This record gives sequence, structure tokens and C-alpha cells, in this order.
Amino acid sequence: MDPVDDIPNLANPGRRAFMVSGSLLVGFTLLPGRQALAQMVLADEGAAIHVAKGLDKLPGSLKTNPYLDAWIRVAPDNGITVHTGKVELGTGIRTALLQVAAEELQIDPRRITFLTADTARLPDEGLTAGSHTMADSGSALLNAAAQVRGLMTDAAARVLRADPATLTARDARIAARDGRSVTFAELLPHVNLHTMATPTSPLRDPASFTVIGTAMPRLDIPGKVTGGPSYVQDLKMPGMVHARVVLPPAYDAPLLSVDEAGARATPGFIAIVRDGSMLAVVAQREWQAVLAQRALSAGCRWGKGRALPQPDQVAGQLRQIATERIVIADATAPMPPAAKALEATYTKRYLMHGSIGPSCAVGHMQDARLTVWTHSQGVYPLRDGLAEMLSMPKESVRCVHVEGSGCYGHNGADDVAAHAALLARALPGRPVRVQWMRDQEHIWDHFTPAMVTHVKASLSADGTIVDWDYALWSSSHNERVVNAGRLLPATQLARPFKAAPSTPMMQPEGGGDRNAIPLYRLPASHIVNNFSPTMPLRTSAMRSLGAHMNVFTIETFMDDLAHAAGADPVAFRLRHMDDPRALDVIRLAAQQFGWPRRQRKPGHGVGFAFGKYKNLMAYVAMAVEVAVERDTGQVRLTRAEVAVDCGQIVNPDGVRNQIEGGILQSASWTLYEQLRFEANGVRSFDWGSYPILRFSAVPAQVRVHLVDRPGAPFLGVAEAAMGPTAGAIGNALFDATGQRMRDMPLAGERLRNLIAP
Repeated sequence: MDPVDDIPNLANPGRRAFMVSGSLLVGFTLLPGRQALAQMVLADEGAAIHVAKGLDKLPGSLKTNPYLDAWIRVAPDNGITVHTGKVELGTGIRTALLQVAAEELQIDPRRITFLTADTARLPDEGLTAGSHTMADSGSALLNAAAQVRGLMTDAAARVLRADPATLTARDARIAARDGRSVTFAELLPHVNLHTMATPTSPLRDPASFTVIGTAMPRLDIPGKVTGGPSYVQDLKMPGMVHARVVLPPAYDAPLLSVDEAGARATPGFIAIVRDGSMLAVVAQREWQAVLAQRALSAGCRWGKGRALPQPDQVAGQLRQIATERIVIADATAPMPPAAKALEATYTKRYLMHGSIGPSCAVGHMQDARLTVWTHSQGVYPLRDGLAEMLSMPKESVRCVHVEGSGCYGHNGADDVAAHAALLARALPGRPVRVQWMRDQEHIWDHFTPAMVTHVKASLSADGTIVDWDYALWSSSHNERVVNAGRLLPATQLARPFKAAPSTPMMQPEGGGDRNAIPLYRLPASHIVNNFSPTMPLRTSAMRSLGAHMNVFTIETFMDDLAHAAGADPVAFRLRHMDDPRALDVIRLAAQQFGWPRRQRKPGHGVGFAFGKYKNLMAYVAMAVEVAVERDTGQVRLTRAEVAVDCGQIVNPDGVRNQIEGGILQSASWTLYEQLRFEANGVRSFDWGSYPILRFSAVPAQVRVHLVDRPGAPFLGVAEAAMGPTAGAIGNALFDATGQRMRDMPLAGERLRNLIAP
């Protein structure tokens, strides 16, 4: 049996019982691959084209995983298993997806075994990122569950010789009005669930929902609040050994030599594994591995690494290394002449993920097959990268997701999984647990790219925006695993792999230019993404990508325009907005806050901001109040009133969790966080050298007001608060101090110097 099945709280509690019941979950056919599609075209070109067009009409991830049994399985004992290729990152998404499936299947959620991301068993849904889970997997499960229920109902009608409209489904049983009933399992001989989904589904009336829209307790919380095993860091397996890696002191520094004597003399020592500059030590127990790693590290002699720029050179350097100019919006329209023009430049420093639990993974090589338990956000891309790195067939590599302590973007999870894979190959037959040290997690993180933005706009005599010119300088913000060269240890091998070239993410999703196109009415606009394919530091995705900086720029500049026009900032936004759902959240947030505040406390300020994440996902508007300590430059977000429209709400408590958490994280980025580095390396190696928001600075009040739209498409919400929070804080600081801060982080010494008496 799978080792993870024997560990409490690290797998669905029903999973072990499901496997023991005798229903074996095996591989299943998904969307035909390129070779299969080519064969289809040769056999019947017209049929292949018809199938492709049909798939385009399917909702969510059914486009890429169209067979119903890829999502829902019925066991002979009438057990129901629901699958998703998405992963739980602490957002509560596992609970919400279970609610979606339970609602349409009409089954008590407690009766469902719910499995997430496993390359050997479950549908390939790519990455869990970009607030796409509900839109992709949620939509797929909603429709797959409805179609499975519909097929079962039709089969029951034939078996019971009853009108389908008179039958009711409840807990995997179809019942007739006269009391006769038949279970899903008894209907299996009459139903083929290995059938492709159709574009239309017998969806239930949202007015009848009993599971969707309720605050169902999150499945992942009990173990976390009681100290039970909850994360990949907690994973234990029979015969498991522990490893620690030794990483270079600087980028591209080669390992010249190593004295192994000290590590070999450590109690519990098992092995030293070296391949080029990839170096690790394995021991019986974790603390023994830590001591051996310290001894091994002390015996290393490294060559000179690549120099980094000085922090004060970053903004200028970004303008120099941006080699691709991408116009993402260009519109002209007749407008009144400009009466007043404004212009400003903004900067954002490099940020780190700062994951509370250093990245961890477990690898096990047995019978030429590798299994890696990992907190990767994309187990299938990781599987492919590991297979390439190890020169193994993809079918021989399995990646199983286990939640990790800390994520929200591309942290070290994929890299440490690669370490676990290499060490498991070196020690076949033993599960090898690898965990990075705190300094490694900080120094070798995939940092959020630095950014520069520049905006200028003009107002007509009546205070209407007549033109908008915007430019940004940054990189892709997404260097996730697309080949082995994107895995850190693969670049350190004696025969190193080269990372795939960095490419810009196209609109409307965008990367560094995410949310660079305002949702406001701007008849004349010109927006340019100055893209850099290289960055001096390791960078990749972090929650919201470029939206944090772009919405900050847009929303603070909108306030400047409002002041120049002599208009209230909220009224100014309403005047330039056409989207009715945006208007609803702006009005609701202002109303709940009591905007504008007439009486102000000394040192306090209020601010407002709005954003629709990626202009595709959730709408968020918020009004905030901040308190400023003039003697120290410290800033505290004291109150926030937030309005959110994410379409059909599945779990209102889960939505509030994500908005509240996003506000806290964005406040930390916006006010305090910045990576410290110098020419010879990163210097933010612990929490003392990388400040984050403390519990003592948590706002006294954050209230989230939800606009539910039953039956509307799901709109992702997990990253939607990041930009509006930054914009609202920036505007509140201006209101409190009279100083417009445009260089993040906003609080601290720089602010103190501006406002000190």
C-alpha cells in the first residue's frame, strides 16, 4: 500500500477505507495525446476536427480531461471517489471543490472520498495558480457531477421503469415515489462513466442548493490547529532516512573541493552524494543530518560566483535589460482637449516568499520506479522535469501532492523535490526525506521580480480622463518548471541542464503586466510592457504576479487625478467606470466604510482602491484606515471594509479567509518587505534580515462583504486582494501625511525622514 495511506491526516480519511474495500483505482484514459490525435486525423480527419471543436465547448478543465470517470468513480460497495488535479495550498480549495461535487451529485460530502493531484491516478490540470482552481476544476466538477447524476438517473428510470422527472437522488441512491430505489453501484452495469462529457449539463437550480453557499468547515484545519501531522514536513514512512543539502554561497559558484571527514564522523552517517556542485549528506535521523550538513559545509571550497547589482541600481538596470517592447493596449478616440497633465514613476523591490516551513520533499526509488511526495503547485510539470533530469520514462516517475507549510507561489518546493529525487536514486529502496534549512529557503528562493512603472495622464476641464500612457519594466514573473533546467539541483550537476528561455505571459492573464490595463473607461490609452528575459536574481511567481504593483500604481495615480480634478476619489472612480459589477462593489465598500470619513484622528488617514483581478476574476473594492507613527515611520492598517464579487460563492467563510489573508500579506509586502542583497550575495537569510508583518500589527478590524451571484461562473478570489490593498494603503498614507509614497516598501525609515518634525 502507498506509504502516505498509513499516515493520519495527510490523506483523505476515507482514502484508506476506499482502497481496502476492494475497489482498485487504476490509470485511465484522458484526452488523446498528439500522437493519438494524429492517428485520428489519418483515420478520419473530419471526426478529429469535430472532437476538437466539441472539447473547446466544454467547461473548465473538462476541455483537457473530458472523460467523466477522470473526475468521478463509483466503487462496487457504492463508495464515491471524486478527483481533482488541483492542490490544496492553504486556501481551503479542497473543501470548496468537495462542496461543488457533493452539491451536484446530491451526496453528503462526508460520504465522498476526495483525492487531489497525483500523477499516477488523477487528471492533469497543470498548475494550481492564478486563482484558476474554481474556474477550471470547480467548473469541471460542477458539470461532471451533474452529468454523472443525470446518467445515473436515466439508468434508474430504465431499471425502475419510472419517469426520470419523478426520481430523486440522495447519497448515491436513486429513489422512485413508490419507495423503490437503486444504488449508483447497482446501476454500474447500465451506465458507462468512461464517456466524454457534453457541453450541456443537467445542473440543479441554484435556489435549491444546500451545500454550495454554506460555510462548510475546512477539511485541512483540524490537524493544523491541534498540531497533528498536516504537511509534507510531517511525513513519516517506514525506513525513512533524512538528508540535508549543501548549497553554494552565491549564484553559479562551482564546488572546487570538499573534505568529507567531518561529515563521515557524524553519528548516524549513511552517505554523501555528490554530482558536480550538487552536494548532500544522508543520515539516520534528522538532527544527525543537520550536524553532518554543517560539517560537510565547513569542508567545502567554492569558486567565485556571479556578482549581483547594488540594490540602488536595480531600477536603472531594469530599464537597460528589458529587450522586448510589447504593446498590450493601444486605443485612440476623440476627446476634449487636455487641461491638466500628471506624471509619476513607481518602484518595487525584490520580495521573497518567506515560507514559514522550509521546503521539504520525500523521494523513494523502488524497482526502477520513483515516487516523490511534494508540495509542488504543479505535480505533472514537476514529474516531467524530474523524468528529464533523471533520464527516466515519465511513466516511471510519480509525483504525489502533500500540502506544505508555506507557498503562494513558486518557492523552493520543486527544487527540493529534485533533491529528493536525486538522493532517492542514489539510495534505492529507502524513502529519503530532504528539507532545506532556513537560510537556504531565504537565499535560494524564487524572488518576486523587481518592477518599475511609469504613468502619465491628462484631464479635461471638467475632470474627465482624456488620455492614459503607461509603461512597466520587469520580467515574466513565472519561471516554473517547463524543463529540467528550471530545477536548481539539475543546474548544478556535472552535466548541468540549461533552463528553458524566459518568455512573456500573454494578456489577458499577463505576468509582470498582469492588471496593467485598467478597467476604467480610458478612451485614449497606450500601455507597454518592457519585458526582460533575464533577471540578476532567481525570480518567479508569487501571489498575484505583477498585479500587486500595477494596481498599486493605477489606484494611487487615480487618487492623484481625483485630487487634481477636485473630486472625491470614490466619486471619481464611479464616474470613469462602466462595468456594473465593479460599480456594485465600489459602492458597497464605500457605504460600509461610511465614506468619506468626516472626523479624523491625528496621524490617521483613509484610502480607497479597486481592482478586478486580471480583469477576468473576482472584483474587490476596499476602504481602509491606517495609523502612522511619525517618530518611527511605522504604519499599521487599523481597519478595512472590503466588498467582493466572485460570482457564485461556494464557501463564504473560505472566501473571507482568502481576502483577509491576502490583505495581511499585501500589507506586509507594501509596508515592510524588501530583499537585502549586495554584490556578493543575498543577505536576507533569516527573519531578522527579512522583516514581515508581525501578529502585533494585525488590523483591529477587517470586514468582508460578499456579493453572491447564484448560478454565475466561479471567479477566482485567492489573489484578488493583493493589488487593491496596496493601492488603498498608499492612498491612506497620503491622506494621513500629505506625502505621496511611490517606492515600496512604504513604511519605515524612508517615511520617517519625510514626515518627521
